[in-house]
Amino acid sequence: MRRPVLPTGHRLALAALAALALPTARAQQPAAPDAGKLETVTVTADRRAESIQDVPSSISTLKGEKLDVINSGGQDVRALAARVPSLNIESSFGRAFPRFYIRGYGNVDFRLNASQPVSLVYDDVVQENPILKGFPVFDLEQIEVLRGPQGTLFGRNAPGGVVKFDSVKPNAKKLEGYGSFSYGTHATRNAEGAINVPLGGDWAARVSILDQRRSDWVENTYDAGPTQDLEGYRDTALRAQVLYAPGAGFSALLNAHARDLKGSARLFRANIIQPGSNELVPDFDEDRISIDGQNASTLKTKGASARLRLALGDLALYSITGYETLDTFNRGDIDGGFGAAFAPPSGPGLIPFSSETADGIPEHEQLTQEFRLESNDAGPLSWQAGVFLFHEDYRIESFSYDSLAGGAQNGYQRVRQTNDAYAVFGAAKLAATSSLTLRAGLRFTHDEREFNVEDYNSAVFGTLPTLAALAAAGPLSASPSNDKLSWDVGASYALTPTVNLYGRIANGFRAASVQGAGAFNNQSVAGPETNTSIEAGVKAELFDRRARVAFGVFRYEVKDQQLTAVGGSTNSNVLLNAKKSVGQGFELDLQAYLTDNLLATLGASYNKTKLDDPSLAVAVCAACTVTDPRDGAGRALIDGNPLPQAPKVTANFTLRYSVPTDTGEWYVYTDWAYRSKVNFSLYESIEFTGKPLTEGGLRLGHVWGNGKYEAALFARNITNQVRVTGGIDFNNLTGFINEPRTIGLQARASF
Repeated sequence: MRRPVLPTGHRLALAALAALALPTARAQQPAAPDAGKLETVTVTADRRAESIQDVPSSISTLKGEKLDVINSGGQDVRALAARVPSLNIESSFGRAFPRFYIRGYGNVDFRLNASQPVSLVYDDVVQENPILKGFPVFDLEQIEVLRGPQGTLFGRNAPGGVVKFDSVKPNAKKLEGYGSFSYGTHATRNAEGAINVPLGGDWAARVSILDQRRSDWVENTYDAGPTQDLEGYRDTALRAQVLYAPGAGFSALLNAHARDLKGSARLFRANIIQPGSNELVPDFDEDRISIDGQNASTLKTKGASARLRLALGDLALYSITGYETLDTFNRGDIDGGFGAAFAPPSGPGLIPFSSETADGIPEHEQLTQEFRLESNDAGPLSWQAGVFLFHEDYRIESFSYDSLAGGAQNGYQRVRQTNDAYAVFGAAKLAATSSLTLRAGLRFTHDEREFNVEDYNSAVFGTLPTLAALAAAGPLSASPSNDKLSWDVGASYALTPTVNLYGRIANGFRAASVQGAGAFNNQSVAGPETNTSIEAGVKAELFDRRARVAFGVFRYEVKDQQLTAVGGSTNSNVLLNAKKSVGQGFELDLQAYLTDNLLATLGASYNKTKLDDPSLAVAVCAACTVTDPRDGAGRALIDGNPLPQAPKVTANFTLRYSVPTDTGEWYVYTDWAYRSKVNFSLYESIEFTGKPLTEGGLRLGHVWGNGKYEAALFARNITNQVRVTGGIDFNNLTGFINEPRTIGLQARASF
């Protein structure tokens, strides 16, 4: 398939800005209130509901049919990657631990206490631990992707942006609900449903459930392997909400949710990359693997929240209380093969030494509390101010096993981390004239954490054997503490009633991180990083709301960026601070009804990232071809390299054509997402550069009964493109791949 050709520089981006008289479009809805017209998009990026056209920052949304189509194949949150401009999502854990990147800015760290510069907020509660960020996507009102620093209103650890999930809320008007079921390749089943129940008076409840299953479809050809069939899963999630709304003066929304996942951990496949290239080996078969280690993934999460609103005259007081807890365990064969060079037979290819490990969180709790006061009068000035409290406490257990001795445990470590933070914040919006609106915000955050290695032992060759020996080699604890200001200023100018120009400068930070001492590395602490971003653009609705466009350019600079030097021939995992990194580019969101029955959407982004630190060097792979210069110790000098997992180009496209009937429609829908090549690591190498990835979908469906019933035939990753999406570099040319093609049927009914 030919790769899309997009502009690759700011001069072309600015030239595109002059061409904004093009038709535009919006998220797909099968039938807008007026045929051939786009619905108004309302967002809460500034913690208030307002039109997306009026917010002076780069925002994209996903909702309705588009989300239903993406989820039809039973995929997890990673399926959202490249579905909006500048968004990438990947994982070395599979369904359990997604890593988010916005504008190329993210974190490849796989540790269970890793922090990320892209925050995920689910129903107004931040999901701090990376395991929590994978909660399934179902029965949602909308997803908002807020690009650029969001520290003023969403707090620390959001300097790259925020991905915000909002569930459909209960309503007291009527009994209603829906059910959806799909079945596809590899016995993939996706069952989803919700029911809204008025409880009488001012009470209402909504219960939503998702059950995703797939049978094992990868065969382990190593007969002595303890896990023979792989890549299946059972992923179940539940959400229950109760709303009490006696009137305009008060409302209370209570939420309880849970997830239960059991299935395969990420499959690492030994030597699937051809030496000297980034191509798969000629005889690669995605349906087979040969490993001698165990593979399993289990995860349980539970949480609850209470969102209260109290009217106080011209003011409104909000309280948001959240609680989250989880229990997870993941075990996998990291070398991706069987045996070892010193213990033949071994394979596929060279297995220098065996590696089988597991990580888990047996104890975890997160508590959050926010109080926010906002103005409610109709004057030109509106404001909000609040306080935020955060507490997290958890333990992480890590295990190593000897695959050559039947999987006997030969190493163990337990660490504990607590994180406490508080913040005070305020923001204001001023309608300076009938056309010009100004905004500004400020937040002070205090963040502190305690990290301790509580237990350790290892019988792995070449490692320290006991906790005492580990302590003699270096510190086992750390207590970083940070005080930071985050701020933003923005403006929007109504050039016409349907065309707005905007600009924004914003600053945000990520708190300090700790990597504990372990079998292959001493403790490392990375200080806080700070991102300052500037962006400008235009948002327009054209042709009597038949089209909508948003286009913006941006540049950001991260000082002291936290980086994770993962793997390398030393098999270490070390935190570093780069002096600086920069990113710049543009984003385009375009939606348009080309005819009353033909809806097209296009999203595109160009992001050029670069590390700027002439002295920064990292360990390199054991078996790949490194293209960076080296220092005297053989480490790669990474100054000038792009950030890892940061594609220069992402693009997405959808087209929906419908043929109306008396009670519904027949339709055809296609959607495509593309990302350009990515580096898997901080250093550049030929083999560990991921090739461009294009995934497409096709859907043929019929809606009848005045929209109550739908049946569709669908395909996801319809071209069955197979790509290496990540690698393990300490041992050989081990990698893991994207999701397989799924073809199936879906039925949906609502009442």
